[in-house]
Amino acid sequence: MPTKQPSPSDFPPSLTFTLTPPQQPPQRRPPPNILLLLHGLGDTLPPYTALAKALNLPETTVLAIQAPHALPFDLPGFHWGDDITFDARSGALDMDSGFARATGFLVRDVIGAILVGKCGYALRDVLIWGLGQGGMVALEVARAVGNAGPSPSPSPRELGGVISIGAPVSASVSRESVLEKQTKTKTPVLLVSGRDSARLADSAVRRTMDFFEFVEVHAYARKGDVMPRNRDEMTPIMRFLASRLRSWQGVPEGSVEIS
Repeated sequence: MPTKQPSPSDFPPSLTFTLTPPQQPPQRRPPPNILLLLHGLGDTLPPYTALAKALNLPETTVLAIQAPHALPFDLPGFHWGDDITFDARSGALDMDSGFARATGFLVRDVIGAILVGKCGYALRDVLIWGLGQGGMVALEVARAVGNAGPSPSPSPRELGGVISIGAPVSASVSRESVLEKQTKTKTPVLLVSGRDSARLADSAVRRTMDFFEFVEVHAYARKGDVMPRNRDEMTPIMRFLASRLRSWQGVPEGSVEIS
């Protein structure tokens, strides 16, 4: 578990982000969990900062990160992709546009150097929640950590969990890569979508299951791959978080975790 609470000075000035600590932080010890929020294609940071405050998760710091690239053509918002691509059928921006740079930065610099290296988090203490393109990036980060995570310890190379709303594993990822490894990433995944989602069709869910050992799927009663809007839509997400978040309660101060 972490040895210090992350502070803005820990992060590079090039990164646009907000840190939201729990409303009732543990005494004398930093909150044991950190949740990364990754927005969707064309989104901005403020709504996710508001979400971080509204969640009010116990013993959890929330790190909302803005994607590094502004959209072209004077369009508002930001994107995570290596490039800008367009859907051949709709002509709209395609969210599946390659994420090597974003994945490398998040795994190496944010999770590896800062959260693990500076703050003492274990990989298991880190969870990611992404919407759309941000969900696709979250899955890529979890895969990269599983392949070669930054943990210096012999503990499993897995994150605490990933919540992806409206996004599967990128279609550009070769299935042969997981067949060659003969193992799947063990980070638990919750896929959430609207009813009859085209983005999370059965084939997309199966592709995600090719790469992750534990995948749970939930669909809203309504259509639309968007953030939850009511208690019923939020319940499976909160249930997933409750099963993955850690707690200092009942742990004597000075105890050492054994993996």
